[in-house]
Amino acid sequence: MIEIERKFLVTDDSFKKEAFAQNHIAQGYLSSVPERTVRVRIKGDKGYLTIKGISNNSGMSRFEWEKEIPVAEAKELLLLCEKGVIDKNRFEIKQGNHIYEVDEFYGENEGLIVAEIELDSEMETFEKPSWLGEEVTNSNRYYNAYLSTNPYKNW
Repeated sequence: MIEIERKFLVTDDSFKKEAFAQNHIAQGYLSSVPERTVRVRIKGDKGYLTIKGISNNSGMSRFEWEKEIPVAEAKELLLLCEKGVIDKNRFEIKQGNHIYEVDEFYGENEGLIVAEIELDSEMETFEKPSWLGEEVTNSNRYYNAYLSTNPYKNW
């Protein structure tokens, strides 16, 4: 139940041609404090409730628990969320032995594109595609919980 991931800015939209899947995501936070974020998400035709702990010193690892819930319940829970529901499209791109999840944000966060890759260990190596830019793993402002209350358009 430990999530290990790295985050990167994306330099252009050429990743879209490489995507094998694309889903719309709406998500909100019942709690956005770093020690215990509680997220409600609708991804495509599925709903999820996710709890994440605080990141370790490297910013790469943290506790994560996720459970699929009915979409109708996720829609109801979104109404209880803190201000700032995230609206984005997620593109999935296979690169070597890994899958990058690239989020193109809309609404208050329009113009921001962030790629994430999940790893089995913090030391694991991976292929970097040409559209991958600066690493922002250790920058909290690129976390969705932060973006929900401090939108990209206000930076």
